Amino acid sequence: MNIIVLAGGLSPERQVSLVSGQGICRALRSLGHKAALVDMFLGLEAWEGDVRDIFDAPDGLCTQEEITAQAPDLETVRASRKDRSASLFGPGVLEACRMADAVFLGLHGECGEDGRVQAAFDLLGIPYTGSGHLASGMAMNKDVAKQVMERAGVLTAPWREMRYQKEDIPRLTDELPLPAAVKTINGGSSLGLALPETREELRAALEEMLGYGGHVIVEKKLKGRDLTVGVLGDQYLPAVEIIAQNGGYFDYAAKYQQGQCQEVCPAPITPEQQRAMGEAALRLHRALGLRAYSRTDFILDEDGRAWCLEVNTLPGMTPGSLLPKEAAATGLAYPALCQKILDLSLAEP
Repeated sequence: MNIIVLAGGLSPERQVSLVSGQGICRALRSLGHKAALVDMFLGLEAWEGDVRDIFDAPDGLCTQEEITAQAPDLETVRASRKDRSASLFGPGVLEACRMADAVFLGLHGECGEDGRVQAAFDLLGIPYTGSGHLASGMAMNKDVAKQVMERAGVLTAPWREMRYQKEDIPRLTDELPLPAAVKTINGGSSLGLALPETREELRAALEEMLGYGGHVIVEKKLKGRDLTVGVLGDQYLPAVEIIAQNGGYFDYAAKYQQGQCQEVCPAPITPEQQRAMGEAALRLHRALGLRAYSRTDFILDEDGRAWCLEVNTLPGMTPGSLLPKEAAATGLAYPALCQKILDLSLAEP
């Protein structure tokens, strides 16, 4: 098949996406597909040949992308595009995607995971991997997703959704309960997340979240073990436990910098706990109408109750990411996982 692996974009998770994309692209090429990696935002500005020839480009246009400890400066990325267009699709992107037999979405975060790209592809008749536009948008919005969790009988922490301005911060600092988790409404990779314990930390968190638009959920901070469970097709995968080093939490740096955390798969939990989380992940996957694959994050408290944090419709697909680790624990190697996602996505309407 001729496949475009679409990654990058204009999201704080841009670098994670590019590393996912190059892993997916090389895996698909190892299976015999003609795959090419395309940056959704920068597009094919650097490609000098005919668009149709990119499927035969050396190494599928992959580069040696890395994830740094800090999220990318998106204004610098925006300024680097020569055409200065307001479109989030870079030069040649839609043309290349129309030529492909399928687009494998390696995007992460708001630029790609919120349903807008999927809606554009649906209108253009372009086949793609993962969930559709409506399911993606619902899952990305943390308030909507938590409402679906409640209705599906999936345990989740009490929360409050709100929009606020700078002048509201003193009042909110006094009235919001602590300890709390403050999350931007559509963040990912632990970007746009703060875990204040004190009033001073809460004030700082609210000020920080204004930089993400000031639309947040504030939920009760849960204490326990961090676990995640993937769904592939109609089955759940073995849970992974994430243990941040030095007593920290699983933030952006811990997720992507080597040695910052320990990831244990299968997680050292009881069969009953694995089954409870797996069935909850499947129930949420189905309630949201997700397709092919997803990954759901949990906190397992000291009483053995699994509290659902969020669901990811385009989970990380770097070779060291959590979903590939779970698949490997079942005997499914990384290239086979990419093929399975492609097959499942194209098999469903």
